[in-house]
Amino acid sequence: MALSDPIRVGLLCSTSGSTALLEQSQWRGACLAMDEINARGGIDGRELVAIHYDPGSDPAVFRELAERLIVQDGVNVIFGGYTSTSRKAMLPVVEKHNRLLIYSQQYEGFEYSDNIIYSGASPNQNGVQLADFMTQTYGARVYFVGSRYVYPYECNRTMQELLLQHPEGAILGERYLPLEADREQFAQVVADIARKSPDWIFCTVIGATVPYLYEAYAHAGFDPARMPIGSLNTSETEIHAMERGIAAGHFTAAPYFQSVDTVENQRAVRQHQARFGVDTPTDMNWEAAYYQMHMFAEACGRAGSDEIGKIMPHLLGSEFAAPQGRVRIDPVNHHMALYPRIGRANADGQFTVLRESKFAVGPDPYMTRQTLGDWVTKLSTRDY
Repeated sequence: MALSDPIRVGLLCSTSGSTALLEQSQWRGACLAMDEINARGGIDGRELVAIHYDPGSDPAVFRELAERLIVQDGVNVIFGGYTSTSRKAMLPVVEKHNRLLIYSQQYEGFEYSDNIIYSGASPNQNGVQLADFMTQTYGARVYFVGSRYVYPYECNRTMQELLLQHPEGAILGERYLPLEADREQFAQVVADIARKSPDWIFCTVIGATVPYLYEAYAHAGFDPARMPIGSLNTSETEIHAMERGIAAGHFTAAPYFQSVDTVENQRAVRQHQARFGVDTPTDMNWEAAYYQMHMFAEACGRAGSDEIGKIMPHLLGSEFAAPQGRVRIDPVNHHMALYPRIGRANADGQFTVLRESKFAVGPDPYMTRQTLGDWVTKLSTRDY
Protein backbone atom coordinates (compact mmCIF):
# COMPACT_ATOMS: atom_id res chain seq x y z
CA MET A 1 0.00 0.00 0.00
CA ALA A 2 1.35 3.41 -0.98
CA LEU A 3 1.87 6.01 1.72
CA SER A 4 -0.70 8.21 -0.05
CA ASP A 5 -3.41 5.54 -0.20
CA PRO A 6 -6.50 6.07 1.98
CA ILE A 7 -6.72 4.43 5.38
CA ARG A 8 -9.87 2.35 5.37
CA VAL A 9 -11.92 1.32 8.39
CA GLY A 10 -14.97 -0.88 8.59
CA LEU A 11 -18.23 0.67 9.76
CA LEU A 12 -21.02 -1.72 10.71
CA CYS A 13 -24.03 0.46 11.55
CA SER A 14 -27.48 -0.85 10.71
CA THR A 15 -29.86 1.15 8.56
CA SER A 16 -32.64 -1.38 9.10
CA GLY A 17 -33.93 -3.55 11.92
CA SER A 18 -34.76 -3.07 15.59
CA THR A 19 -31.66 -1.05 16.58
CA ALA A 20 -31.15 0.96 13.38
CA LEU A 21 -32.27 4.19 15.03
CA LEU A 22 -29.38 4.04 17.52
CA GLU A 23 -26.84 2.61 15.10
CA GLN A 24 -27.48 5.49 12.73
CA SER A 25 -26.56 7.79 15.59
CA GLN A 26 -23.25 5.92 15.86
CA TRP A 27 -22.83 6.30 12.10
CA ARG A 28 -23.37 10.05 12.31
CA GLY A 29 -20.80 10.36 15.12
CA ALA A 30 -18.20 8.36 13.20
CA CYS A 31 -18.83 10.25 9.95
CA LEU A 32 -18.61 13.65 11.63
CA ALA A 33 -15.28 12.71 13.18
CA MET A 34 -13.98 11.47 9.81
CA ASP A 35 -15.05 14.76 8.20
CA GLU A 36 -13.09 16.68 10.82
CA ILE A 37 -10.04 14.45 10.50
CA ASN A 38 -9.98 14.71 6.72
CA ALA A 39 -10.61 18.47 6.77
CA ARG A 40 -7.33 18.94 8.60
CA GLY A 41 -5.37 16.75 6.21
CA GLY A 42 -6.34 13.22 7.17
CA ILE A 43 -3.85 10.95 8.92
CA ASP A 44 -0.38 12.11 7.86
CA GLY A 45 -1.88 13.26 4.58
CA ARG A 46 -3.86 10.06 3.99
CA GLU A 47 -7.62 10.27 3.72
CA LEU A 48 -9.66 8.31 6.26
CA VAL A 49 -12.54 6.48 4.58
CA ALA A 50 -15.12 3.99 5.80
CA ILE A 51 -16.42 0.86 4.15
CA HIS A 52 -19.97 0.77 5.46
CA TYR A 53 -22.34 -2.20 5.44
CA ASP A 54 -25.84 -2.61 6.86
CA PRO A 55 -26.05 -5.63 9.21
CA GLY A 56 -29.81 -5.16 9.56
CA SER A 57 -29.58 -5.36 13.39
CA ASP A 58 -28.91 -9.10 12.99
CA PRO A 59 -25.98 -10.53 15.03
CA ALA A 60 -25.35 -13.30 12.50
CA VAL A 61 -24.98 -10.71 9.74
CA PHE A 62 -22.64 -8.66 11.94
CA ARG A 63 -20.43 -11.74 12.16
CA GLU A 64 -20.57 -12.35 8.39
CA LEU A 65 -19.83 -8.73 7.53
CA ALA A 66 -16.96 -8.51 10.01
CA GLU A 67 -15.42 -11.51 8.24
CA ARG A 68 -16.01 -9.87 4.87
CA LEU A 69 -14.42 -6.59 5.94
CA ILE A 70 -11.30 -8.39 7.12
CA VAL A 71 -10.90 -11.08 4.46
CA GLN A 72 -12.24 -9.39 1.33
CA ASP A 73 -11.81 -5.69 2.06
CA GLY A 74 -8.54 -5.93 3.95
CA VAL A 75 -9.73 -3.79 6.86
CA ASN A 76 -7.72 -3.82 10.09
CA VAL A 77 -10.11 -1.88 12.34
CA ILE A 78 -13.90 -2.21 12.58
CA PHE A 79 -16.25 0.25 14.27
CA GLY A 80 -19.75 -0.87 15.12
CA GLY A 81 -22.17 -3.00 17.04
CA TYR A 82 -24.98 -1.82 19.30
CA THR A 83 -26.33 -4.87 21.10
CA SER A 84 -24.06 -7.08 23.15
CA THR A 85 -25.23 -9.96 21.00
CA SER A 86 -23.75 -8.26 17.94
CA ARG A 87 -20.49 -7.60 19.78
CA LYS A 88 -20.24 -11.19 20.93
CA ALA A 89 -20.91 -12.33 17.35
CA MET A 90 -17.96 -10.27 16.06
CA LEU A 91 -15.58 -11.06 18.92
CA PRO A 92 -14.36 -14.48 17.66
CA VAL A 93 -13.90 -13.06 14.16
CA VAL A 94 -11.56 -10.25 15.21
CA GLU A 95 -9.73 -12.58 17.59
CA LYS A 96 -9.26 -15.22 14.89
CA HIS A 97 -7.80 -12.70 12.43
CA ASN A 98 -6.10 -10.56 15.11
CA ARG A 99 -7.92 -7.38 14.08
CA LEU A 100 -9.38 -4.59 16.22
CA LEU A 101 -13.06 -3.95 17.01
CA ILE A 102 -13.97 -0.57 18.49
CA TYR A 103 -17.33 -1.00 20.21
CA SER A 104 -18.88 2.43 20.73
CA GLN A 105 -21.64 1.50 23.14
CA GLN A 106 -22.22 1.25 26.88
CA TYR A 107 -22.81 -2.35 27.91
CA GLU A 108 -23.25 -4.75 30.82
CA GLY A 109 -19.54 -5.30 31.55
CA PHE A 110 -17.93 -8.62 32.47
CA GLU A 111 -15.95 -9.00 29.27
CA TYR A 112 -12.42 -8.47 28.04
CA SER A 113 -10.65 -9.09 24.75
CA ASP A 114 -7.21 -8.09 23.49
CA ASN A 115 -8.98 -7.25 20.23
CA ILE A 116 -11.73 -4.91 21.49
CA ILE A 117 -11.81 -1.34 22.77
CA TYR A 118 -14.97 -0.82 24.88
CA SER A 119 -15.87 2.84 24.38
CA GLY A 120 -19.11 3.22 26.31
CA ALA A 121 -19.87 3.16 30.03
CA SER A 122 -19.11 0.16 32.22
CA PRO A 123 -21.68 -0.68 34.92
CA ASN A 124 -19.68 1.21 37.56
CA GLN A 125 -20.04 4.34 35.42
CA ASN A 126 -23.82 4.36 35.03
CA GLY A 127 -25.59 1.53 36.89
CA VAL A 128 -24.07 2.25 40.29
CA GLN A 129 -24.86 5.94 39.98
CA LEU A 130 -28.44 5.32 38.87
CA ALA A 131 -29.06 2.92 41.76
CA ASP A 132 -27.59 5.38 44.23
CA PHE A 133 -29.60 8.36 42.96
CA MET A 134 -32.91 6.54 42.55
CA THR A 135 -32.85 4.77 45.91
CA GLN A 136 -31.96 8.01 47.69
CA THR A 137 -34.70 9.92 45.88
CA TYR A 138 -37.53 7.41 45.40
CA GLY A 139 -36.83 4.16 47.23
CA ALA A 140 -35.53 0.66 46.57
CA ARG A 141 -38.68 -1.28 45.60
CA VAL A 142 -38.14 -1.67 41.86
CA TYR A 143 -39.82 -3.26 38.83
CA PHE A 144 -37.51 -4.43 36.00
CA VAL A 145 -38.54 -4.22 32.33
CA GLY A 146 -36.06 -5.24 29.64
CA SER A 147 -35.57 -6.64 26.17
CA ARG A 148 -34.98 -10.36 25.82
CA TYR A 149 -31.23 -10.79 25.34
CA VAL A 150 -27.93 -10.68 27.21
CA TYR A 151 -27.57 -6.95 27.97
CA PRO A 152 -30.83 -6.56 29.93
CA TYR A 153 -30.34 -9.89 31.72
CA GLU A 154 -26.87 -8.93 32.92
CA CYS A 155 -27.70 -5.29 33.72
CA ASN A 156 -30.65 -6.44 35.79
CA ARG A 157 -28.49 -8.96 37.63
CA THR A 158 -26.04 -6.21 38.56
CA MET A 159 -28.82 -3.79 39.49
CA GLN A 160 -30.45 -6.44 41.67
CA GLU A 161 -27.21 -6.94 43.59
CA LEU A 162 -26.95 -3.19 44.16
CA LEU A 163 -30.57 -2.77 45.22
CA LEU A 164 -30.53 -5.67 47.62
CA GLN A 165 -27.71 -3.98 49.54
CA HIS A 166 -30.38 -1.48 50.55
CA PRO A 167 -32.35 -2.39 53.72
CA GLU A 168 -35.65 -1.98 51.89
CA GLY A 169 -34.47 -3.32 48.54
CA ALA A 170 -36.97 -5.52 46.71
CA ILE A 171 -37.55 -6.62 43.11
CA LEU A 172 -41.32 -6.48 42.57
CA GLY A 173 -41.31 -7.74 39.01
CA GLU A 174 -39.00 -8.74 36.16
CA ARG A 175 -40.30 -8.88 32.60
CA TYR A 176 -38.47 -9.36 29.30
CA LEU A 177 -40.01 -8.65 25.91
CA PRO A 178 -38.75 -9.46 22.38
CA LEU A 179 -36.94 -6.80 20.39
CA GLU A 180 -39.93 -6.97 18.04
CA ALA A 181 -42.57 -6.66 20.79
CA ASP A 182 -45.71 -4.65 20.03
CA ARG A 183 -47.47 -1.94 22.02
CA GLU A 184 -50.02 -4.33 23.49
CA GLN A 185 -47.30 -6.37 25.15
CA PHE A 186 -46.02 -3.25 26.86
CA ALA A 187 -49.54 -2.30 27.90
CA GLN A 188 -49.76 -5.66 29.69
CA VAL A 189 -46.48 -5.01 31.51
CA VAL A 190 -47.66 -1.56 32.56
CA ALA A 191 -50.86 -3.10 33.92
CA ASP A 192 -48.73 -5.38 36.10
CA ILE A 193 -46.66 -2.39 37.23
CA ALA A 194 -49.88 -0.68 38.31
CA ARG A 195 -50.76 -3.70 40.46
CA LYS A 196 -47.27 -3.93 42.02
CA SER A 197 -46.79 -0.15 42.58
CA PRO A 198 -42.96 0.00 42.74
CA ASP A 199 -40.97 3.04 43.81
CA TRP A 200 -39.48 3.25 40.31
CA ILE A 201 -39.09 1.24 37.12
CA PHE A 202 -35.69 0.09 35.85
CA CYS A 203 -35.80 0.06 32.05
CA THR A 204 -33.38 -2.00 29.97
CA VAL A 205 -35.64 -2.01 26.93
CA ILE A 206 -33.62 -1.16 23.83
CA GLY A 207 -34.10 -0.23 20.22
CA ALA A 208 -37.34 0.54 18.44
CA THR A 209 -39.50 -0.65 21.36
CA VAL A 210 -38.20 1.90 23.90
CA PRO A 211 -40.93 4.43 23.02
CA TYR A 212 -43.60 1.77 23.57
CA LEU A 213 -42.81 1.50 27.29
CA TYR A 214 -42.79 5.25 27.87
CA GLU A 215 -45.99 5.72 25.86
CA ALA A 216 -47.77 2.89 27.71
CA TYR A 217 -46.64 4.44 30.99
CA ALA A 218 -48.02 7.87 30.03
CA HIS A 219 -51.29 6.49 28.70
CA ALA A 220 -51.79 4.62 31.99
CA GLY A 221 -51.75 7.96 33.78
CA PHE A 222 -48.67 7.27 35.91
CA ASP A 223 -46.83 10.22 37.44
CA PRO A 224 -43.01 10.40 37.01
CA ALA A 225 -42.82 12.59 40.11
CA ARG A 226 -43.98 9.57 42.14
CA MET A 227 -42.85 6.50 40.18
CA PRO A 228 -40.38 7.39 37.41
CA ILE A 229 -38.54 5.25 34.89
CA GLY A 230 -34.76 5.03 35.31
CA SER A 231 -32.63 3.82 32.40
CA LEU A 232 -29.04 3.38 31.30
CA ASN A 233 -29.72 3.61 27.58
CA THR A 234 -32.79 5.75 26.90
CA SER A 235 -31.25 8.69 25.06
CA GLU A 236 -32.23 11.81 23.17
CA THR A 237 -32.64 9.68 20.02
CA GLU A 238 -35.32 7.40 21.49
CA ILE A 239 -37.06 10.41 23.05
CA HIS A 240 -37.09 12.08 19.62
CA ALA A 241 -39.07 9.06 18.35
CA MET A 242 -41.72 9.40 21.09
CA GLU A 243 -44.77 11.61 21.33
CA ARG A 244 -43.64 15.05 22.46
CA GLY A 245 -43.26 15.32 26.23
CA ILE A 246 -43.84 11.61 26.88
CA ALA A 247 -40.41 11.07 28.45
CA ALA A 248 -40.37 14.25 30.55
CA GLY A 249 -39.58 13.59 34.20
CA HIS A 250 -37.83 10.26 33.66
CA PHE A 251 -34.13 9.60 34.30
CA THR A 252 -31.11 8.26 32.45
CA ALA A 253 -27.58 7.67 33.77
CA ALA A 254 -24.92 8.23 31.12
CA PRO A 255 -21.54 9.92 30.61
CA TYR A 256 -22.93 12.16 27.89
CA PHE A 257 -26.03 14.18 27.11
CA GLN A 258 -26.42 16.72 24.32
CA SER A 259 -26.91 19.37 27.00
CA VAL A 260 -23.44 18.80 28.55
CA ASP A 261 -21.84 22.20 28.98
CA THR A 262 -18.31 21.89 27.61
CA VAL A 263 -16.60 23.85 24.86
CA GLU A 264 -15.86 20.60 23.01
CA ASN A 265 -19.49 19.53 23.10
CA GLN A 266 -20.81 22.89 21.96
CA ARG A 267 -18.46 22.85 18.98
CA ALA A 268 -19.22 19.24 18.05
CA VAL A 269 -22.99 19.75 18.33
CA ARG A 270 -22.79 22.80 16.06
CA GLN A 271 -20.88 20.75 13.49
CA HIS A 272 -23.36 17.91 13.82
CA GLN A 273 -26.36 20.19 13.33
CA ALA A 274 -24.75 21.84 10.33
CA ARG A 275 -24.39 18.47 8.62
CA PHE A 276 -27.42 16.52 9.85
CA GLY A 277 -29.92 19.22 10.79
CA VAL A 278 -30.92 20.92 14.02
CA ASP A 279 -33.74 18.43 14.60
CA THR A 280 -31.40 15.42 14.67
CA PRO A 281 -30.21 14.93 18.26
CA THR A 282 -26.86 13.72 19.48
CA ASP A 283 -26.69 11.07 22.20
CA MET A 284 -24.32 8.80 24.15
CA ASN A 285 -23.91 6.46 21.15
CA TRP A 286 -23.03 9.34 18.83
CA GLU A 287 -20.50 10.73 21.27
CA ALA A 288 -18.69 7.43 21.85
CA ALA A 289 -18.37 6.80 18.11
CA TYR A 290 -17.25 10.39 17.55
CA TYR A 291 -14.47 10.54 20.13
CA GLN A 292 -13.28 7.01 19.46
CA MET A 293 -12.77 7.72 15.75
CA HIS A 294 -10.66 10.72 16.73
CA MET A 295 -8.66 8.62 19.22
CA PHE A 296 -8.06 5.98 16.56
CA ALA A 297 -6.86 8.59 14.06
CA GLU A 298 -4.45 10.15 16.56
CA ALA A 299 -3.03 6.75 17.52
CA CYS A 300 -2.75 5.72 13.88
CA GLY A 301 -0.82 8.88 13.13
CA ARG A 302 1.62 8.24 15.97
CA ALA A 303 2.02 4.57 15.02
CA GLY A 304 2.27 5.16 11.29
CA SER A 305 0.00 2.14 10.82
CA ASP A 306 -3.45 0.78 11.65
CA GLU A 307 -2.15 -2.77 12.18
CA ILE A 308 -3.14 -3.93 15.65
CA GLY A 309 0.37 -4.74 16.84
CA LYS A 310 1.60 -1.27 15.92
CA ILE A 311 -1.38 0.88 16.85
CA MET A 312 -2.33 -0.64 20.21
CA PRO A 313 0.70 0.70 22.16
CA HIS A 314 -0.36 4.18 21.02
CA LEU A 315 -4.08 3.65 21.61
CA LEU A 316 -3.94 2.09 25.07
CA GLY A 317 -3.47 4.73 27.74
CA SER A 318 -4.26 7.55 25.30
CA GLU A 319 -6.49 10.51 26.19
CA PHE A 320 -8.82 12.78 24.24
CA ALA A 321 -10.82 15.93 24.98
CA ALA A 322 -14.23 14.42 24.17
CA PRO A 323 -17.55 16.29 24.33
CA GLN A 324 -18.22 14.80 27.79
CA GLY A 325 -14.76 15.67 29.16
CA ARG A 326 -11.23 14.30 28.87
CA VAL A 327 -11.49 10.53 28.45
CA ARG A 328 -8.80 7.86 28.68
CA ILE A 329 -8.43 4.26 27.49
CA ASP A 330 -7.42 2.02 30.37
CA PRO A 331 -4.31 0.13 29.18
CA VAL A 332 -5.16 -2.95 31.25
CA ASN A 333 -8.85 -3.63 30.60
CA HIS A 334 -9.42 -1.64 27.34
CA HIS A 335 -12.40 0.25 28.79
CA MET A 336 -12.76 4.02 29.18
CA ALA A 337 -12.39 6.45 32.06
CA LEU A 338 -15.60 8.49 31.72
CA TYR A 339 -17.78 11.09 33.49
CA PRO A 340 -20.95 9.61 35.04
CA ARG A 341 -24.01 11.87 34.99
CA ILE A 342 -27.66 11.69 35.98
CA GLY A 343 -30.04 13.42 33.59
CA ARG A 344 -33.77 14.08 33.82
CA ALA A 345 -35.63 14.28 30.52
CA ASN A 346 -37.39 17.57 29.95
CA ALA A 347 -40.26 18.70 27.74
CA ASP A 348 -37.87 19.71 24.95
CA GLY A 349 -36.59 16.17 24.45
CA GLN A 350 -33.25 16.96 26.08
CA PHE A 351 -31.85 16.13 29.53
CA THR A 352 -31.33 18.44 32.46
CA VAL A 353 -28.13 17.26 34.15
CA LEU A 354 -28.83 16.87 37.88
CA ARG A 355 -25.59 15.28 39.02
CA GLU A 356 -22.23 14.80 37.38
CA SER A 357 -18.73 13.68 38.22
CA LYS A 358 -16.08 16.38 38.37
CA PHE A 359 -13.41 13.82 37.53
CA ALA A 360 -13.18 10.90 35.15
CA VAL A 361 -14.19 7.65 36.85
CA GLY A 362 -12.01 4.69 35.94
CA PRO A 363 -13.66 1.59 34.49
CA ASP A 364 -14.37 -1.42 36.69
CA PRO A 365 -16.12 -3.70 34.18
CA TYR A 366 -16.11 -6.70 36.52
CA MET A 367 -17.60 -4.67 39.41
CA THR A 368 -14.86 -5.80 41.77
CA ARG A 369 -14.92 -2.70 43.96
CA GLN A 370 -18.48 -1.34 43.79
CA THR A 371 -21.11 -1.14 46.51
CA LEU A 372 -24.20 1.01 46.76
CA GLY A 373 -23.29 4.42 48.15
CA ASP A 374 -19.51 4.13 47.77
CA TRP A 375 -17.32 7.09 46.76
CA VAL A 376 -17.63 6.49 43.04
CA THR A 377 -21.38 7.23 43.14
CA LYS A 378 -21.02 10.58 44.87
CA LEU A 379 -21.67 12.92 42.01
CA SER A 380 -21.79 16.66 42.51
CA THR A 381 -25.29 18.10 42.55
CA ARG A 382 -26.05 20.88 40.09
CA ASP A 383 -28.49 23.75 40.54
CA TYR A 384 -31.65 23.15 38.55
